[in-house]
Parts: sequence; C-alpha cells; structure tokens
Amino acid sequence: MQAAGLYLASVLFLTQRNRLSVFSKLCYAFGGAPYQITGTALGFFLQIYLLDVAQLDPFYASIILFVGRAWDAITDPTVGFLVSRSRSTRIGRMMPWIIFSTPFAVLTYLLIWYVPPFEEGKVIWYLVFYCLFQSMQTCFHVPYSALTMFISRDQKERDSATAYRMMVEVLGTVLGTAIQGQIIGGNSNCPTESDAPYSTNSSSVNTTIVSLDQTKQAYLVASGVICIIYVLCAAILFFGVKEQKETGRDKSEPLTFAQGLRLVMCHGPYIKLVIGFLFTSLAFMLLEGNFALFITYALGHRKDFQNILLVIMVSVCIFTTCALLVKTLIRVGLEYINTTSWAVPFMILIVSVKSNLIVSYLVSVAAGVSVAAAFLLPWSMLPDVVDDFKVQNPDIRGHEALFYSFYVFFIKFASGVSLGISTLSLKFAGYVTGECSQPEAVSMTLKVLVSPVPVVLIAVGLLILKTYPIDEERRQGNRKLLQAML
Repeated sequence: MQAAGLYLASVLFLTQRNRLSVFSKLCYAFGGAPYQITGTALGFFLQIYLLDVAQLDPFYASIILFVGRAWDAITDPTVGFLVSRSRSTRIGRMMPWIIFSTPFAVLTYLLIWYVPPFEEGKVIWYLVFYCLFQSMQTCFHVPYSALTMFISRDQKERDSATAYRMMVEVLGTVLGTAIQGQIIGGNSNCPTESDAPYSTNSSSVNTTIVSLDQTKQAYLVASGVICIIYVLCAAILFFGVKEQKETGRDKSEPLTFAQGLRLVMCHGPYIKLVIGFLFTSLAFMLLEGNFALFITYALGHRKDFQNILLVIMVSVCIFTTCALLVKTLIRVGLEYINTTSWAVPFMILIVSVKSNLIVSYLVSVAAGVSVAAAFLLPWSMLPDVVDDFKVQNPDIRGHEALFYSFYVFFIKFASGVSLGISTLSLKFAGYVTGECSQPEAVSMTLKVLVSPVPVVLIAVGLLILKTYPIDEERRQGNRKLLQAML
C-alpha cells in the first residue's frame, strides 16, 4: 500500500511539473509567427517583386528562387545536425540558436526587399541576401520546431502547446499577407486608366518611374514592419518559455550525421509522412508562388490581388481557429484527406470560369480551408512520429531536431525546384519584365501552374498518406509506453 501511494504521488508530482500554463503556451506559440509571416510574404510576393519591381529577367529570377530554396533546404539538415550535437547552456540547448540568429535574420530580410542603385551585380545581391536570410531563419526555426519536445514531457501538454502554436502561426500568415499586401497594394508601376487620357507619352513614362520608386519604398516599409514583429516574437519566446533539460542525454553518445540520417530515413511512418506531405505541399507552394501573378495577368485583377490573398489567409485563420476550438483538428486519417481535397474543385473552377471578381473571392474563401490543412497539420503530426521512434529506439537521444530538419529539407528543396521551373516557364512563355500586360501564352502558363499541376500533386500525396500507419490507437499506445519509460 505504501509503495502504491508513493508511486501515485510521484506520478502526480511529474504531471504537475510537466503541466504548462496558458501564458507559457502562448509565449511558445508566438515563436512560430516569424517563420510564417516572413514565409508568407516571400511566398506570395517575392516572385512578382523580382519581376516587376526589381525588374529582373525571368531567367535570373528563377535562378534566385531555385538556388535560394535549395540552399535553404541544405541548411536544414545541417543545422539540425549541429543542434542535435550542441551542448546545453544555462538557457537551454535550443534557445541560444534562436536568440543569436534573430538580429542577422532581420537584417538580411530587410535587404532582400531593397533595390540596390546599380544594375550590374543586382542578381548577386538578391541571391546572397536571400540565401543568408534562409540560413538565419533555419537557425531560428529548426531549434524552435524541436523545442516542442522540450517544453514538457507530457504528450497532452505538447499537443495543447502545438494547438496554440498553430493558431498563432495561422494568424502570422494573415499578418504577413495583410502587412505586405495592404502596404504595397496601393502602389503600382503601371499608370491607372484615369491618368492615361491626360498624359502624353513622356509624362506617362515619368509617372511610371515615380510610381515605381513609391512601390520600392512601400516594399521597404512593409519589410521594416515585419522585422519589428520578428524581434518582438523572439523576445516573447525567450522570456516566456523555459526549456527543460533532456533526461538521459549525458548517458548516451551523440549521433553522427550518417547515423542520424540512416535512422531517420529507415523509420517507415516518417518516410510515408514526408513523401505524402511533399506532394501536397508542392501543390500549394506552386499555387502560392504564382497566385499573385495569376490574379494580376491571367484574371486581370491588378488592383485587387492583395485583397484576394488576404481573403485566403483570413479563411485559413477562421477554419483553423474553429477546428481547434471544437477539437476536431485530428492529425491523421480521413479528416486531412477530406479538407485538403476540397481545394481541387475550386482550383479547376477558377481557371474554367471567365474572369469574375466575385467568383475569385468565393474561390479564395473555399481554398483557405485546404491551405490550412496542407500547411499546418504536418507540424502537429511530426511529434507523433518522434514519439513512435522513441518507443522503438529507447536508448537513442538527441534525434529530435533531425526529424524536423530533414522534413523541412525535402519540402524546401522540392519547392525550390518547382518555383524555379515555374518562373522559367514564364520566361519561355514570353514574360516581359516591367510591362503592364503580358502575352496570352503567359496567361495560359499561369493557369496551368495554379490548376492542373497542383491537382495531380494533391491526388498523389493523398494516396500516399492513406498508408500512414500511426492512427489514434497507436498514438495512445505510444503515449502510455513513453510514460512508463519516464
């Protein structure tokens, strides 16, 4: 009886110790906002910025987008490996990476949206600062993602914190779209129709130059606002979250890079999860990267594109928030497949119906539901894979960051290939930099990039995810086994 009482007391003590306050969960969640805000701004606006504001040739823009994403992909497993071998400090093992990378990330992000006053070397400018920002962002986000496993040892508390994080992250996507879109939305390097009758050829050119300078300034202002939010979120995370020390780490040898790669790549559930999300994420990345150009040149809604993008993100926010509040955001199974597949008919509709602003807004609302599922659910499923690996390999420590970094590696590398190829496709279609209208071939290319190609990718990804083996029963079984191991 006394032994049973001591056991129950110890379990109660561990439960209380691992319980997170709402304040801690919120502070942890704010750390996910910088990645989503900057990622959304770059995803939706970088391509059109390079083509129409920096006025780079589509070929060079495609090189910047591909090399930047590919470099970003390579840095993820590299940083993940370094994080997994880094020593614990007074503020933890993940926090130093997050804090020291923040000022460099902010500076390089700002310089991406600055148009240098020279033509020669402009491509190198954007390529260097885009790659540097991606490196600094990786040094922030990989440790932050792995921090999920170190804020509590209780799976329910981690799941709850992840739910808070997802809500803040989706708000971050809305914020990134709103800041970037609304600040630059009123600035265009094309003269308005109302100005045309009152201007000669010469004055029309001057108007374009002045307007282009205003657009450049607007991009800088938007990036400055985002940088301020980035720093604030990093400060909230640092002061509001206490990283727990990993138990048993000092008793085990750290994994080498080859060992970590072999172990991660041999875990079946992880491979199926990564490959399935690889295809579905590629579909939405293609849509994201080309949507601003599609709205502007294929649909002709130049003045409304920022509002349409904002409607998509608001729809994402509302769906995710409601789903979390009613606790129906299940990580596995039919729910993900259903919500992601909702995008397919709307992708087909928007390119089939004649250009109509109302239809575009309605499609944007519906598409937001699928975007939410495609981008946010993977991050709530990864902890389940890590726990499953722990159960099968109880003696291995320091592997958490590897799972997160390799997942991001595959997604980012593939997205770099897709964005590079899609921008190059515009070059072959005859895209003319700096022009207010484009050839019909460009419009047709954009329609293909936002509809048929993503639909095929979604179908393949969902077929693979149907074989994902970690269902709710296995999750609960892993949870009990991990509690017994602790």
